[in-house]
Amino acid sequence: MSNNLGMIKVAAASPELIVANPDYNTEEIISCMKKASKNKAAMVCFPELCTAGYTCADLFFQNILYKQNLHGLKKITEASRTLPIAAMIGFYLKVENNYYNCAAFVQNGEIKGIVPKTFLPNAKEFYEERWFASGFEISKSITSVHLFGKDIPFGNMVFCDNENDIKIGLEVCEDLWAPIAPGTLLALNGAHIILNLSASNEMVGKSDYRKTLVTQQSAKNISGYVYASSSVHESTTDLVFGGDCIISENGVVLSTSERFKRKSTIIYGDIDIDRLKFERIQGQTFGACTSIYGHRSRYQHIDIKPFSTLSDEDALSRTYPKTPFVPDARSSIDERCKEIFNIQSAGLAKRLEHTRSSKVVVGISGGLDSTLALLVCSETFKLLNIDPKNIIAVTMPGFGTTNKTYTNAQSLMKLLGTDMREISIKDSVLQHFKDIDHDPNQHDVTYENSQARERTQILMDIANKEKGLVIGTGDLSEVALGWSTYNGDHMSMYGVNVSIPKTLVRFVIQWVMENKYENKTLKNTLQDILDTPISPELLPPDENGEILQKTEETVGPYMLHDFFLYYTIRFGMHPKKLLFIAKKTFADYHCEDKIRDWLILFYRRFFSQQFKRSCIPDGPKVGSVSLSPRGDWRMPSDADVSIWIQELTNK
Repeated sequence: MSNNLGMIKVAAASPELIVANPDYNTEEIISCMKKASKNKAAMVCFPELCTAGYTCADLFFQNILYKQNLHGLKKITEASRTLPIAAMIGFYLKVENNYYNCAAFVQNGEIKGIVPKTFLPNAKEFYEERWFASGFEISKSITSVHLFGKDIPFGNMVFCDNENDIKIGLEVCEDLWAPIAPGTLLALNGAHIILNLSASNEMVGKSDYRKTLVTQQSAKNISGYVYASSSVHESTTDLVFGGDCIISENGVVLSTSERFKRKSTIIYGDIDIDRLKFERIQGQTFGACTSIYGHRSRYQHIDIKPFSTLSDEDALSRTYPKTPFVPDARSSIDERCKEIFNIQSAGLAKRLEHTRSSKVVVGISGGLDSTLALLVCSETFKLLNIDPKNIIAVTMPGFGTTNKTYTNAQSLMKLLGTDMREISIKDSVLQHFKDIDHDPNQHDVTYENSQARERTQILMDIANKEKGLVIGTGDLSEVALGWSTYNGDHMSMYGVNVSIPKTLVRFVIQWVMENKYENKTLKNTLQDILDTPISPELLPPDENGEILQKTEETVGPYMLHDFFLYYTIRFGMHPKKLLFIAKKTFADYHCEDKIRDWLILFYRRFFSQQFKRSCIPDGPKVGSVSLSPRGDWRMPSDADVSIWIQELTNK
């Protein structure tokens, strides 16, 4: 049985046309509809006035053109009878004594509704009020028009696929550019996707502005946005059109067209309706705006035939980054890392000022997390003009410490000018084993956790003695998996890494290495730390003195776990869908069964380890995903994971 992904494929088309030739334009529109339908699109948006051409000017008044424009719409409607796709068609319609620039929702051989354009541009190169009237006033008094022998809904409306709970709104070109766009009101009245039938000419810089406008509108409205503009075949008397098409979802561009193409262009995007619903439910401001500005009584809700939604048997046109916490572009990575490092440093600086502390204590293992924490401490002390000797950096070699990590820890502490301290935990832990009657040759969880708790006790007691704060080193990925020893490395007085995922920690360290320091030896040390396998080093090394205990061999790749974490917390993705997306994204790395096993492990650990998250120390939020029990994530420690696991194990 296929799995409904809660997604829908949409298309935006800019067809080749001939100005004032509705017969030709109609055939090209139908051809595009067939092609989009073949590519599994559930709906396709065409440009404004595409039956006749946007640039017909005073020819709009010619009755022959008007009638042929309607004849084209009728033919398109009839053609839709055999196509499993809805089409948004731009045409013009006479109502009482005015022409209206309209969008028709065509599906299954019917016109489900007609939406007139609200805002008409009438300055500089545009003068639509010469030919058309705004639909604002007439929509108050007329709610249907008689066309092709039927009464068809007219005015402000939301088209409702009740079976899939998907709602659609239409607006026309300039409506998008208005300070309060009709699309915004449509979204507040339930529309998940706004489609804009447009004719926007090209000028230097306009395309970038247009894309920004579409993207921001989809973000503000927490919606999908499908934008289709007229092609180069419009009249070039004074203007040139480029066929700009854009598909965006909640502030992210899914697809754009190549402008100035000489042939018909169609772009596709997979809009995640489930994600939009999740965002709207979580965003209280959206609900408040709905109550204040929704004006529900002014909108007709029109039932439509259910759309075909995407399942795990379909090919998706959208892709997912393997590291969703890490931007794609290098410049964006640098900016992200700079901001994160500044947030960490600013947070620690405030905490030190508030507690009137001039010292910090941090345990240094030679691994990624403690390295980043120490770099944050060093930067913070520069901000506060405090001698770095007040950073008490402690390395605490134990049974699993390797020469590589020990040497790197020593070098890092020295090169940053800290108060270097070394305290071996071996004797104290062996004494503890004797006290609790534990065999030191039994390398179990007691063997491991006793070392972690001994290290934390040392750090806490030094902090008491020196009147300083213990700085936590654990990252977001470890917090999610509970990969820490309760009241061991789980505990500190301020956790600077607490909302940075493991896949991003490396990039922040690398950014600091490249932008904050000139010392070649320090850079080499940091690079060696970046190249070291992730390990808690709580088990003895192998016979060659190398790290034996590698975290990712136990819990799975952090790249996968960060992927699971992001889409579970950020977008509430259900297990089957997450497995499908992960399988598609990591097809070149892991087989489906292995991904499923690691996803099950993720859920089991995420649920069972909540009790640790319920009492984690303070720490700065740096991104959209945080697991602070005081802020973003409130979860009972005894919640049952069964239904999440069942969805993955029930075939």
